[in-house]
Amino acid sequence: MEKSYKEFLPQIDTLIFDVDGVLTNGIVTIMPDGELVRQMNVKDGYALKTAIDKGLRICIISGGKNEGVYTRLANLGVKDIYLGAHNKIEQYNELVDMYNLQPEKVLYMGDDLPDYPVMKQIGVPCCPNDATPEIKEISKYISHKKGGEGCVRDIIEQTLRVQGKWDYNVDAQYD
Repeated sequence: MEKSYKEFLPQIDTLIFDVDGVLTNGIVTIMPDGELVRQMNVKDGYALKTAIDKGLRICIISGGKNEGVYTRLANLGVKDIYLGAHNKIEQYNELVDMYNLQPEKVLYMGDDLPDYPVMKQIGVPCCPNDATPEIKEISKYISHKKGGEGCVRDIIEQTLRVQGKWDYNVDAQYD
């Protein structure tokens, strides 16, 4: 019998997230000047900040390139932000080398085919409820939340709860 995803959460020390379709709902608004605008859920942001404050490594690997996305994530305290990543396995391998990551201690949340190669390499592949069928098929956990609607908060909160790090005395100060 295959282990439940929750049995893997106590050892997770690194969480990697895609942006479009995970931290956002995947809808891009095209402004008259050509700027692409995305929306992010503040509950996901709070969870990211809390995870960092509790000692987990948070990394972002996204194919999209947007200065606003970078600024938002950096202001939450995310240090490892890879935007414009079209072959995500390269950035993942860079993180493995930089931090000597053990794949079984890595959780990755993606929603579409560019996430597939990394998700096949790590301990806890997971996805939002509206991910593509191929990603759902390889995920150990499928959030009940859609991308941009709290799926990141969902998996971070579960991880922190299992690790005994989720509490109500969090001082999440933002830059």
